[in-house]
Amino acid sequence: MVSGAGIGGLTLALSLHAAGIRAAVVEAADLPLPAGTGVSLPPSAVAELTALGLGETLAHHAVAPAVLSHYDRHGGHLWSEPRGLGLGHPVPQYSIHRAVLQDLLLQAVRARLGADAVRTSTAVVRFHQSESQGVRVTLRGGGRVRTETALALIGADGLRSAVRAGLHPGEAPPGWSGVWLWRGLVPWQPVLGGRTVVVAGGGGIRLHVHPVSYPYDNGAQSPYGYESGPGAPYPGGPRAPYPHESLPRRGQALLHWTASVRLDPEVLPGGAGAADWNRRGRLAEVLPHYAGWRIGDLDVPALLAATPRIHGSPLVGRAPLTRWGEGRVSLIGDAAHPLLPAAPDGTGLAVLDAAVLARCLARTTPDRAAGMRLYESHRAARVAALDIARPLPCDGLLDLVAERAPYGFAQVGDVLTAEELHHWTAAHRSLEAAAEAW
Repeated sequence: MVSGAGIGGLTLALSLHAAGIRAAVVEAADLPLPAGTGVSLPPSAVAELTALGLGETLAHHAVAPAVLSHYDRHGGHLWSEPRGLGLGHPVPQYSIHRAVLQDLLLQAVRARLGADAVRTSTAVVRFHQSESQGVRVTLRGGGRVRTETALALIGADGLRSAVRAGLHPGEAPPGWSGVWLWRGLVPWQPVLGGRTVVVAGGGGIRLHVHPVSYPYDNGAQSPYGYESGPGAPYPGGPRAPYPHESLPRRGQALLHWTASVRLDPEVLPGGAGAADWNRRGRLAEVLPHYAGWRIGDLDVPALLAATPRIHGSPLVGRAPLTRWGEGRVSLIGDAAHPLLPAAPDGTGLAVLDAAVLARCLARTTPDRAAGMRLYESHRAARVAALDIARPLPCDGLLDLVAERAPYGFAQVGDVLTAEELHHWTAAHRSLEAAAEAW
């Protein structure tokens, strides 16, 4: 049994099915899926999804970024590197709308495992495992509580995982990192060539911008959920992942942005200790931090102001666990390792968790507990190393440049030596390699 129908849980269901292992998914929330924002899939995660038969679908609905570029807050260019195929990977890196990816996975699970393979509005309440009876899982849904037996239980139920709580009772709740995060999805003209991932900032302020669609003209695909024809998943209906006000006009793409600022607790939006993860942000909260920012042809204040809906929340996480699971129960994705701050994109890590767990369970069948421990031996140390890698290389680079050149620079050589750039590039590539390893 898999608890959680997010990207990690659905990928795990498909991976288990491909390995010949039956799986059922329960999800506490109801569908339709939330609107969400954008996520990145590194080549290693794309390779796993491609092996599951989703390569062509991803290529149709996702963007393959060509370059990652870093800038200071004045638009000064610091460093760029190709992405995906440009780095020699056999598959691209992708950027995609989170709800689109989740729904593509959901459709694949229901097509392959059956229409009832994912039960929504069904939450794990508690569980008990024994040698003779497997895992007895108590579920709440449809106005009643019932108990079912599974050979194994995997928590893919996110930051506030019920399965994690059962494995680690008394664990402290998620803690605030000191960073407030705003994010949004906005129709916009392609910027910096249309396939650039932008990272900019300095002095505790960051901006990350990347496209999650190609421009909608010259025959490019229409927004997922607003396609016409009998095969359209949401033909203009209310379940479409994009709000109506977010639909791009001809020539526009959908850009996803995140803005993060290190704040004193006393000036938190909404007051000290505010912790509403679903809180709607306000332009007036985020805009002052980015006044006057312009990066090439990207007018940052105008981009923020044009965003139909801004979300704002504290960036929270948990300390690494000394052990992920016990017996026939384990965890994947944010349930196991919510990084703080989110270093490499957690979506890719969840996909890799799912792929490795399915392989380990297949290798140790019928001993589910042995498969869980083999999986944890592969993944736990690698992911813990990513959490220890703070501050992130890009944070150190941007903050150093802001300290040396608070009013900008003409040439990168004016603020960084060749040796410093080489050292930073090596650290950045090392972190990316660690995130992609399985």
